[in-house]
Amino acid sequence: VQLQASGGGLVQPGGSLRLSCVASGSIFSINGMGWYRQAPGKQRELVAGINSGGSTNYADSVKGRFTISRDNAKKTVYLQMNSMKPEDTAVYYCNANVVVHSGLLRELAYWGQGTQVTVSS
Repeated sequence: VQLQASGGGLVQPGGSLRLSCVASGSIFSINGMGWYRQAPGKQRELVAGINSGGSTNYADSVKGRFTISRDNAKKTVYLQMNSMKPEDTAVYYCNANVVVHSGLLRELAYWGQGTQVTVSS
């Protein structure tokens, strides 16, 4: 199973970006999916999560500005980021709890490779 993230880049304060992360491989189903970020010198933190039913949760710092969504048919999770701030600058990682079938069903956590987001004028 692989997660491939894309969509990062440089954006001015107040601007928008949309991140995508697609899962591929021998996937039985996908439960929770999410986006995390890690700024230089800081710990990785949860930005937003979405479960298989579509329920979402957000870090307080991004509520009202970021929106997480998923397309189960495409095995893809998105993060729409609006009204971006310099403090949103970080490497963003996608995460998915994937159920795989290897003799029996198991849920394993996978991470994408990270995509750099820089908010600067």
